[in-house]
Amino acid sequence: MYDLEYQNLLNKQLKLLGLELDQQIIDQLLAYHALLIKWNKAFNLTAVRDPIEMINRHIIDSLSVLSLIDKAGYKNIVDVGSGAGLPGLLLAICRPQLAVTSIDSNGKKTRFQNQVKIELGLKNLEVIRGRAEDCKSGPFAAVISRAFASVNDMLTWTDHLCGSDGVFLAMKASISTQEISQLPVGYALIANHVLAVPGCEGARHLMEIRRA
Repeated sequence: MYDLEYQNLLNKQLKLLGLELDQQIIDQLLAYHALLIKWNKAFNLTAVRDPIEMINRHIIDSLSVLSLIDKAGYKNIVDVGSGAGLPGLLLAICRPQLAVTSIDSNGKKTRFQNQVKIELGLKNLEVIRGRAEDCKSGPFAAVISRAFASVNDMLTWTDHLCGSDGVFLAMKASISTQEISQLPVGYALIANHVLAVPGCEGARHLMEIRRA
């Protein structure tokens, strides 16, 4: 049985996001949360240690893009620099029909993701330990990341993963006009989606970038 406080908070924040998820999926999100708490004590997967903040700053923040991904109708997606599976693993939980590949170079973090995959039976999730620039998988309809400080680095290191009509999705806490103006030649910002994330201060952004 999961902590009632965490259940109530997760349900509240999902409702504020406008997400209606089956109870089985909510239970899997709570199971992920419990595993993250457990593993983080031993392996330092995230600097966020407060279980409440893990829900707000990791689970809810990751799922703030779910409606946009649903609307786009992607068949497959790759999360680069996924860490503890954020957002890719959580997207795989919420959308079993979506094929998700999750890439991270940290062995502790990919072992954690594989353990979650086994315990939750996530058949639509592939976890790869390695660097994005070395990965031979794909092509993918979308490349997503909330890990890169530089959008330029993300585009440079993941271009080969993205299909010819694919999209790059950069989750950012803030975006500067300089960052937008300095996109590499051959890429264009199609949209900047402003995301209101319950439990997190300030706006979040999802930059949607395509090849020009």
